[in-house]
Amino acid sequence: MPLLGKSVDEQSVEGNSRFTVNTAVVLLLLLAAEGLTILSIRGLLTWHVAIGMLVTPPLALKIASTSWRFLRYYTGSTPYTQKGPPTLVLRVLGPVIVLLTVAVVASGILLVIGAPTSWRSHLFFLHKASFFLWFVVTAVHVLGHLVETARLAPADWFRGGRRAVRGAPLRLWVLAASLVVGLLLAAWVTPHVAHWTFYGDQ
Repeated sequence: MPLLGKSVDEQSVEGNSRFTVNTAVVLLLLLAAEGLTILSIRGLLTWHVAIGMLVTPPLALKIASTSWRFLRYYTGSTPYTQKGPPTLVLRVLGPVIVLLTVAVVASGILLVIGAPTSWRSHLFFLHKASFFLWFVVTAVHVLGHLVETARLAPADWFRGGRRAVRGAPLRLWVLAASLVVGLLLAAWVTPHVAHWTFYGDQ
């Protein structure tokens, strides 16, 4: 049965929005910590890699949830078309953020786990350049969604909001599970840091 006057379709759209926003908040905190490691990257390289691995599964969730909204909107799903699209700028930036995110994460992992020496300089450049571009584009993206994030982020954490849209426990558990997977990835990858040197140090 509908909860608090919301239809099942409306709850589905709202649930997707809440999940996306809560994932975004977790990412914002983790990426802020990742940014701090850049201030002293040589001394904090292990932390840089560990946080990078921790953030990867939530990033995948964020891409999946926004891609789902994109797919449902452009295939004509009524509740998603009624909600409407993001602004044109944010719609254009969305695919760019996804591509840059993949470039940053993939190049970082390859660098740490032992890409061939002949690739090292190219990967190092790709990692730095894609991160810079990603930071600029993501800053615009965050500012564009700031109001929505502030409005929706607390909803799944309080009784009134949880009653309004079903599925809150599942959404929070999936997000928590992604962090557990991230910890496992960090435990797998960070031992490789001991064997890594900065390009140009060899």
